[in-house]
Amino acid sequence: MRKWKGIAVGLVLAGCVGQALAAQPSEQQVRQLMDAVGMGRMLSQMNSQMAGVMQSALPCVPASYWQGFVDANATNQLIGRMVPVYQKHFTAEDIDGLLKFYRSPLGQKVITQMPATMAEGMQIGKQWGQERGQQMVSQLQSQGTLNPQGQCPASGTAAKPATPPTPAPAAPTPSKKK
Repeated sequence: MRKWKGIAVGLVLAGCVGQALAAQPSEQQVRQLMDAVGMGRMLSQMNSQMAGVMQSALPCVPASYWQGFVDANATNQLIGRMVPVYQKHFTAEDIDGLLKFYRSPLGQKVITQMPATMAEGMQIGKQWGQERGQQMVSQLQSQGTLNPQGQCPASGTAAKPATPPTPAPAAPTPSKKK
């Protein structure tokens, strides 16, 4: 039995050491990935959209300011700030795999089709949420919890707010001996 415990501990330690020794991706690798997925183009579009919204909200600011506000340097600064995040969450091997995928025909299809796919998915989710909300209100109205207008009744029969469960008492911590 002791032998098996030793082998198990050894395997766990080996796995931990292997993960700790996994090479962190270089800044160049991460930037290549961002280039492959079109991150700069997406961020530039977002920056332009943000400037358009701000320009509408602040009509007193001259158009020349907004033209200067939207520049490639700002996008590069943001990408530079994002590189360490990718380095934290992915290994060099992970980034190489992602680069292979996104440079493949299927990866390119994912890049081109994902915006439309996500937009359609969001519309479906919005519709589903509205349907679920209507079902909930109808059910609560039929139970008498909500009035015909979908509100809590003005009389004293309003539903009680849910109370969170009482947490279990914490286990006592052993005191340190001096």
